[in-house]
Amino acid sequence: MARIAVGGFQHETNTFAPQQATWDEFVRADAWPPLLRGPEMIAGVEGFNIPIAGAVKRLAELGHEIVPLAWAAAAPASYVTEDAYEKMWALFDEDLKKLGPFDAVYLDLHGAMVAENTEDGEGELLARIRRVVGNELPIVASLDYHANLTPEMARLATALVGYRTYPHIDMAVTGKRAVELLDKLLREKRPVYRAYRQLDFLIPLVWQCTFIEPAKAIFDLVGELEAGEKSHNQGIVSVTHTPGFPPADIAQCGPALVVYGHDKEAVEAAADKLAATVKAQEKAFAGELLDPDQAALRAIELAKKAKKPIVLADVQDNPGAGGTSDTIGLLAALMRHKAKGAVIGMIVDEGAAKAAVETGEGNIMHRGIGAVVGYAGEKPVVADWRVVKLSDGIFTGTGPFYGGARFQIGPMALVTDEASGVSAVLACKRIQAADQEMFRTVGVEPSKVPILALKSTVHFRADFQPIAETILVVQSPGAHITDPVDMPYKHLRKGMRLRPMGPVHV
Repeated sequence: MARIAVGGFQHETNTFAPQQATWDEFVRADAWPPLLRGPEMIAGVEGFNIPIAGAVKRLAELGHEIVPLAWAAAAPASYVTEDAYEKMWALFDEDLKKLGPFDAVYLDLHGAMVAENTEDGEGELLARIRRVVGNELPIVASLDYHANLTPEMARLATALVGYRTYPHIDMAVTGKRAVELLDKLLREKRPVYRAYRQLDFLIPLVWQCTFIEPAKAIFDLVGELEAGEKSHNQGIVSVTHTPGFPPADIAQCGPALVVYGHDKEAVEAAADKLAATVKAQEKAFAGELLDPDQAALRAIELAKKAKKPIVLADVQDNPGAGGTSDTIGLLAALMRHKAKGAVIGMIVDEGAAKAAVETGEGNIMHRGIGAVVGYAGEKPVVADWRVVKLSDGIFTGTGPFYGGARFQIGPMALVTDEASGVSAVLACKRIQAADQEMFRTVGVEPSKVPILALKSTVHFRADFQPIAETILVVQSPGAHITDPVDMPYKHLRKGMRLRPMGPVHV
């Protein structure tokens, strides 16, 4: 049995987003748990589809002593404030010094954190931990699929283990895989070689989905390389590929991969093979993007013959990538074209949601909704909104991505503009529309509506693709810019292509 310190610090930073991640954002609960420290962490993460939940469960099964440090996550936004970063580090620093010595450390990290005081949030965290525990202690971290896996992160961690699905239905599984690798390294005590590669083009998030090609085949290869090499005793113990998080204006933004194993030649060969495969598929990372009016008109036409909902992905206002979840481009288009029966969610407008509560079910409120932040100069959509159904915003997710998540997102409301027949789900906190329960809690059965618009880029596919007739990708205003060419990079390293087969950053 080994003494293993366990902690986590999660944030996906869209440096172009208008809202920062403050300490309060890390402290409070939303879909994920609040800030947890010490023994409360074990019970606090149980049942969630997050890496640390899978990790602590598996460590207990393996018989190791878990020494809980601190864990916190905040919704995707712009830079983590220096105050938040340093407050979290202070917890780690105190606990690492007070609770040691340890035999190893497991960390639940994202991999795309950018703070006001460091553009490589995870690399800096690992460097600080190394200064406390030394260079020899095994440190294994799980990473998000969208990590911008930097050279510093690869150098400082003993091993990094990333998700293999987008939508991320394997988050807890990845935590489990990470600590199983840590357990193996502790038991075998064999030298581990690392091969790290970076790709030279950015991949838009919307085309990184592992439900579709080319990412599906690439991640099939990731699994095959790891499993196949193991079965042939080639000494490969772990293979991770991270397609990257483009809305991060840092030097090391972009796709990367890392392979670990006991046979140096096999490790290098596997890394070269995977890098060549991703490179060969560069041209395939593309698809059709519709403007709001095109999407509304096509959805209305398709819905006439469809037996299942036409799903519209409002990809640029995805709160899961730093969007404000309150832009109204798609909502206004649906209303303009009278897409009767269409429902859009979720519009994060705390004032409107609370006004709906005051108005009461069945009554009409005349006011604007959405455009609270006013991104791209947008104004709220003013109409006579009938309050159809209210909710306290407390419910449990049931889909593959958010399954088990205990939502606490404040008052919610379903409101309908009777002139157009279009409805909107109002909420108080930014949560990606990736679970059907978000609609059911305000009386909407998603499979029964003709047109369903979701503020999400890809995660929605896990729960909504099975009920969709077809999915249309919409390029409506929002802080998550879909095409990296449109992002005003200042710090990205020179030579990176700003999209697959696209222009080069100079």
